[in-house]
This record gives sequence, structure tokens and C-alpha cells, in this order.
Amino acid sequence: MRWQQIVLFVLVIAAFLPESSKGLQAEERPNILFVLFDDLGYGQPPSYRGESQFQLPNLDRLVAEGIRFTDAHSASAVCTPTRYGVLTGRYPWRIGQFGVCTTYSPPIIPTDRLTVAKMLQQEGYSTSCIGKWHLGLNWVDGKPGNEKKVPLGAKFTDGPNALGFDYFYGFTHARNIFTVLEQDRVVQHVEAIDNQPLMIKKAVEWLEQQSQSQKPFFMYFPMCPPHTPVVPPESFQGKSGAKDLVKKDPKYGDWVYYGDWMLGQLLETLEKNGVRENTLVIATSDNGAEGRPYPPLREAKRSIYEGGHRVPFVVRWPGKVEPGSINDQTVCLNDLFATAAEIVGADLPDGSAEDSFSFLPLLQGTVGKSKRTSTVHQSLYGDLAIRRGKWKLIFHADKTRVLFNLRRDLSETQDLFDEQQQQIAEMETEMNDLINSGRSRPGSAQKNEFQFNLEQGVRAGIHQQRNNKKQKKKS
Repeated sequence: MRWQQIVLFVLVIAAFLPESSKGLQAEERPNILFVLFDDLGYGQPPSYRGESQFQLPNLDRLVAEGIRFTDAHSASAVCTPTRYGVLTGRYPWRIGQFGVCTTYSPPIIPTDRLTVAKMLQQEGYSTSCIGKWHLGLNWVDGKPGNEKKVPLGAKFTDGPNALGFDYFYGFTHARNIFTVLEQDRVVQHVEAIDNQPLMIKKAVEWLEQQSQSQKPFFMYFPMCPPHTPVVPPESFQGKSGAKDLVKKDPKYGDWVYYGDWMLGQLLETLEKNGVRENTLVIATSDNGAEGRPYPPLREAKRSIYEGGHRVPFVVRWPGKVEPGSINDQTVCLNDLFATAAEIVGADLPDGSAEDSFSFLPLLQGTVGKSKRTSTVHQSLYGDLAIRRGKWKLIFHADKTRVLFNLRRDLSETQDLFDEQQQQIAEMETEMNDLINSGRSRPGSAQKNEFQFNLEQGVRAGIHQQRNNKKQKKKS
């Protein structure tokens, strides 16, 4: 019977092993590079829309070397809320975040909330954020300088370093691209045209340093292109051959091309430093293109329709992902968190990543559907939509509702609200459950910071939220 005792002993010891041992062993854990374009539309990469005249050779190369998702979505149709979703794995409407932060906006992620960066940091990863932050900061001196230029040396707290990033180099948002930040202070003032070259230079340096380390790394690289200001370096102006593509802004095509070139620099650095094979690369966009709809998708950035939040999403993971593969399952940028957690074997506490589902099985080619059964979208204007399979039910901020069958009508032109009452009732019930439970991933109920219900509508909730803030300031 001695062998039975040995087996029992092994099982008992295994039960008390660190959670990280459930995932890949430390030496097998991949580096993770998450590249976020700003306002890159679903129809702009030629690999997503064959007739596109934009030049994105590095993204297209990534498509050939990895997996292209055709039904991927940002959490929001604008910048700040999507970034909240990427780092927290939580829907931004749960905190009432529909608009975007400014230079002096307070942080919207509490420092005690677990982020994907903090989780990976705890799992032994070196972490960095290089680029556009856009999630608010607490400036030590209140509101130093002005919206476009904060004084040198000005310090802030509760930024990237407090949320799991060992290293931060970047800028608050596109309108203040002139002020360069490092770690917890302002370190430089630059012209807009010089900002992105600084960002990519610093990112390449950091990747080169990490390639010499025994620790795995996670880099979050939120770039500026193709968001305004449209400022491609002089050496890139006219290089894309897209001068006539956007007549109101002849440099726009070059700006798109420059963003792709920066992606290429990161990919080249991985290869030169021998870490390509063990690096999971994700390249995507935070929302649709600004003012540029691309059929068959309806509308563009800011909108609740598909053009606002359906985005390119490409993943390369050598030896794990089949090159040139395509997946049509619905995924969300929020899913980075749960996917990374499953890779490293980290358990997710109930109060974290409430709306994040791992797409690791999809990367590995596992037959079956995504763990994500529904997805909630939001617009700048307070519209919400719940997507389940082929159905998409929109709750407009003015309380009107429309239903579309995306499988037959990707352009969202045929409202089926009056014809599908049973389907609508089921989706309304599910949406109410998602609101009331404070989560979509299984777990115990959580509390939303933003209080609203579908009958009153989002605008009523926003109005109440503003009144609460005013009363708090008075008291």
C-alpha cells in the first residue's frame, strides 16, 4: 500500500502549490507585447479589407504569421473607456466612463484594483507602458501649467507605476502630446512631430534590455497613430503613396504607415534579440477610425454601430498559433486579462477582471466556441448594446431600442425589433443580469460604481452621477 500513500502525499502537496504552477512553467512563459493603435479602423488594413489603399505591411505580415480575428471588439467606441477595459478586464460603463480624460482628469483606476500589469508583475514579469496613458493622473501641485504643457519636473501620483508597470514613458493624451512623462514626472517638452519617434526609441531600448534578462516581460505600447495630431516624421511624408486617399489631410496615409512602421520596429527588435519565438504579440486598435466609415460596417469612431467598436485584432505566438489562421469567434479587448492569467496560471479574485474571458483555447486551435457568451458595447453618447451570437440589441441613450441580425445584416440596416420579441426579452433579461450582478465572468456579485437601469436609461444615471459629485464637492 506504500505506493498509495506516495500518491496521496503528491496530491496533497500539489493542492498547496502556488497558483502560478498551474500555468506554463516559468521558463516557458511567453513574453507579451500588446500594441494598441489609436483610431485604426477595421477597414483600413489591407488584410481586413482587400480594397484598402492604406499601407500596413507589418500588420499584414503579422496576419500571415499568426491568427486574424474577424469579430473582435473594443470595450468602447472611444479612447479612455477602452483603455480602462484593456487594463482592468472590466466594462467601463460600470464606472460611468463614457467620455475621455484630459490632462488634469483624476485617475479612473483605483490603485487597489488588480490590473493585468499588476497581475503579471506579481507573477514575476517585468512590465512597461510606453505611449499614451489617457486614464487620468493626480498632479501633486493641482493643475500645473496648462492643458497642453505641464512644467518640467511636475510630479504626479496614482499613475502607471501604481497600477503594475515597473516602467512608464509616455504622455497623458493626444492633445498634450507636447509634454513627455517618465515614471512619475514631466521630463521633457517636445514638438508634436518628435513625440512618437521618442516613444518608439524608448520602447526598442526597453525590449533590448529585457531580452538580456531571465524574467519574462509584458509591454503595453499604446501609440498615437492614426489619431490626431497627424504628424508623420519628414522622412515618412509621402512615403505611403496615399496622398490622394484623404484629401482633407494628405499626410494621414503617411501617419497610418508610420504607426505600422513602429509596429515593425518592435517586431524586428524581438527577432534581433532572439526573443521572437517566445513572445506573444497582439496588435489591435482602441476603436474605429475617426470620421471614416468603411463599408460594410456602419458608421465609425464614437458610434454604437459596428464601425465604432469592431477592430482589427491579430495575434502571433510562434509554435502555439497556426500561421495564417482566421477566427470568427467574438472576443473583446477586455479579454487580455483573463487570457494572460490562464497562460501564467494565476487565479482571478472575484473583484477583478469581471468582464474578461480567456481566448487562449482559440489561439491553440481548440474546437468549440469562445467562453464569452455575450459582449456589451458602448458609445461616446451613452448608448449600450448587448451582442449574443448573431444578435445585437442596442439600447440607445434616448431609450429607443433596435435589434439586428449581424449574420445576415452586418451593415445594421434592417431593424428586427418588432419581429423578434422573444429574442429581445431574453437579451433584455441577460443585460439586466449583467448590470445587477456587476460582472459577466462567473463569480460572486460585485457592485458597480455607476448606478443605472435600462428603464430609466444611461443618461438618467449620468445625470445622477454628476449631481452626486456636485453634492460631494459642496460637503
